[in-house]
Amino acid sequence: MMRALVIDDEPLARAGVLARLRHCPDIDVLAELGDGPAALAGIRESRPDLVFLDVDMPGLNGLDVLAALPASERPLAVLLTAYEQFAVQAFALDVVDYLLKPVEDERFAEAVARARQAWRFRHQATPSPMVDPRPQAGYLSRFTVRYGSRLVFVPADDVEWIDAAGDYATLHVAGREYLVRTPLHRLIEALDPAVFARVHRSAIVRVDRVAELRTLGNRDALLRLRDGTPLRASRTYIDALLAALEKQRSTA
Repeated sequence: MMRALVIDDEPLARAGVLARLRHCPDIDVLAELGDGPAALAGIRESRPDLVFLDVDMPGLNGLDVLAALPASERPLAVLLTAYEQFAVQAFALDVVDYLLKPVEDERFAEAVARARQAWRFRHQATPSPMVDPRPQAGYLSRFTVRYGSRLVFVPADDVEWIDAAGDYATLHVAGREYLVRTPLHRLIEALDPAVFARVHRSAIVRVDRVAELRTLGNRDALLRLRDGTPLRASRTYIDALLAALEKQRSTA
């Protein structure tokens, strides 16, 4: 169960969030807070998994509250604000979602779903040795990336392949590239293994985008995707890839 704080200087806004969260049995609201300094102290004291956080508050704004916390102590955050201009700063702090007031029920539900997904992703990054590190449900369904000055939400279903870029990864989507702040080894654990397969230490492909596979003498293989992109599949991953291709063929 996720432990949450609701932080907003407007009592009506807090009440609206709390009313919606009553329909989320997997979220335990620890407290509601009304200003920035109280928010910072409350986060440090209760160490919540998630905060619903107003940006424009007296004393200390919501972005400053997050920035004052070390990344390792920063909870997942859904920002609440009437102003769009904070979106880029919000992205830099890796917030889960950014809701414009007045918040619509559908957008709120979407933000909660993304928080659940991010919470699972965060917990599976450091699993117990006796726990399967792959999420059992709710695989990553979309990515939040910065494209120019905008935040762009990229459905996982649209991603054709992914390659490593150091501690980042590049999504390849219909001729466009999007950089995400997640290393490849964490992405493959969060993506549905029935849909995506790792083919190399530096590449993941969407299985149904593979148009051709040609094996090489050293058990590596050359892949050609539907758009013509050539990729090399390492012998380390070839057996799992062949199994995924066969499973896809048999269920088609």
